[in-house]
Amino acid sequence: MSLTIKWVPSGRGKPRCDPDPEYPNGIAVDTTNPGEASCIADLPYPAPECGMYVIACDECGMTIAITAAGRPDDPVSVRFPCRKEARSTNQN
Repeated sequence: MSLTIKWVPSGRGKPRCDPDPEYPNGIAVDTTNPGEASCIADLPYPAPECGMYVIACDECGMTIAITAAGRPDDPVSVRFPCRKEARSTNQN
């Protein structure tokens, strides 16, 4: 699997509120259903400032965005549905 990860700053700069103390080492985000084929991206951590990562899977064609703020509770990874699996299922 080949992923393209692009950082897009929001223009807001540094975060203005405190991080969630429940996640001092970041959050592994999973947007899939149990048993669903997926792609996973390890993200640069922490983010440089407020903004979002745009992640594109070069193999299945899925593109997603996930926000981050340059804090300890930023996402460290994101798992998202694989379009390749969905396309092969829909063609049958």
